[in-house]
Amino acid sequence: MSRTYVSSSGIGFCGLLTILFIALKLLGKIGWSWWFVLSPIWIPILIVLIIILIVIIAIAIRALFKQKRRNIWQKK
Repeated sequence: MSRTYVSSSGIGFCGLLTILFIALKLLGKIGWSWWFVLSPIWIPILIVLIIILIVIIAIAIRALFKQKRRNIWQKK
């Protein structure tokens, strides 16, 4: 049996948007600060960090309720 592996290595939407914003900034077409010009790079990173934070909070809350439930059963 032969396996076929498909790998996609492209620049992606955020990369294209970043290049577009940088080109527009360097050509003087937009007067945005560099924070906004480079936002397509850091916004996905920020979204991933927020998701990780939500997962950590959910795990902590679940562990807290599990501990409280365990303490209730031990008191009876």
